[in-house]
Amino acid sequence: MLFNSLAYLAFLPVVFVVYWLLNRKSLQLQHLFLLGASYFFYACWDWRFLFLLIFSTGLDYFTGLKMANARSLWTKKTWFWISIVINLGFLGVFKYYNFFVDSFADLLRNFGLTPHFYTLQIVLPVGISFYTFHGLSYVIDIYKDRIEAEKNPVDYALFVSYFPLLVAGPIERATHLLPQLKKRRVFSSEKAIDGINQIVWGLFKKVVIADSCASYANAVFADSASANSLSLFLGAVYFAFQIYGDFSGYSDIALGTSKLFGIDLLRNFNYPYFSRDIAEFWRRWHISLSSWFRDYLYVPLGGSRGGMWMKVRNTFIIFIVSGFWHGAKWTFIAWGFLNALYFLPLLLSNNNRNHLVIVAKDSILPSFRDFLRISITFFLTTIAWIFFRADSITDAFQYITHLFSADFAGGVQQLSIERYSVELLPLLLLFMVFEWHSRLHEHPFFGRFSTAKMGMVLIALLLFGVYSEAGNFIYFQF
Repeated sequence: MLFNSLAYLAFLPVVFVVYWLLNRKSLQLQHLFLLGASYFFYACWDWRFLFLLIFSTGLDYFTGLKMANARSLWTKKTWFWISIVINLGFLGVFKYYNFFVDSFADLLRNFGLTPHFYTLQIVLPVGISFYTFHGLSYVIDIYKDRIEAEKNPVDYALFVSYFPLLVAGPIERATHLLPQLKKRRVFSSEKAIDGINQIVWGLFKKVVIADSCASYANAVFADSASANSLSLFLGAVYFAFQIYGDFSGYSDIALGTSKLFGIDLLRNFNYPYFSRDIAEFWRRWHISLSSWFRDYLYVPLGGSRGGMWMKVRNTFIIFIVSGFWHGAKWTFIAWGFLNALYFLPLLLSNNNRNHLVIVAKDSILPSFRDFLRISITFFLTTIAWIFFRADSITDAFQYITHLFSADFAGGVQQLSIERYSVELLPLLLLFMVFEWHSRLHEHPFFGRFSTAKMGMVLIALLLFGVYSEAGNFIYFQF
């Protein structure tokens, strides 16, 4: 069930009304209904994988109780590693098994051998990377004595399976979400309206910005060898906006939906394309994943406590693992490695914590120096996105080579195939103006001109929105 589908448009109001009617009866009944709605939401993708979700949930719930009641460190550690191995085992089989088999086979072929390995014809369960990380963080936090084990199975299952965040995040923490589930919520019309506003803004990002950019970017990447530099440049820029509009749009719809139920989720994006360096970009892009790797991988590896060599090593590890988390392809690993290279000069010069506050916080426009930094950071990020989008590393290098060939003959080549050959660039400009104006808020619908801005967005949704069954969110494949 897509957030941008008629099915979801019918599903959400029904769940919203029943949820608040049950609030008058009991919190537990409310949670049972919300859990059932979440399982139904997930089953709409493929009901067979619902059993995997329930098994993973039960495993971590049971493990948490066993660790909490363990009478020795050895017993506690045993249960901890059982959960870690099984969770990562499922993730490895479904997501990475074929990658390792194919990569090992290619390595043997380089030595003149002809291996015969079997790959698995399996479908990647949607959301497995996200709900696995929910469970892992919960188990790790109990093992480290940061939280107590949750005794209520319904509350724990809802923490893992809550439908706004189930298939593409944000990656929640038990310390943030479980305490909210313990308190009875009181309906707030102000919070509900704010949630609807955020849903509308997320929908605009997805169906107007991301899906409009997708058709152009897809055409260019599919035939990059015959495209000139200008077309390749626009293709890369449009993909940068496609993935941002797609994923941050999903996150906005998720956060807005959750506000309708009186529950706050972790913010996942904070205007990353206004970042002044790569370090700031990664503090503003996919925040829940970046902070997860920081807390559960970077810090345990030693973080920044050791010498410079340890800092560099740990930085490359988390960036490469982050790339690998996105999928079993060498292009994702290359994308992570390239971002680590971008980060390295800031780390070596101890400038990776320079920009902790949003740009031009007290100004209408950025300074020329900040504008230049933003432009350079966006350019570097866009180049890295080429590796993320390309089918292979060879394709990515060919794309970049042709991009810098200075072949601008013939102008923009692929634009004639677009639904909006003229309107797309002004739409992106309008989008960035809205983003800039609202950079201190979660969405642009605030203040004196909120009604006018909402009207413009609704018109854009009607005139330029791309509505089709093919409009899947990019991060569903991760």
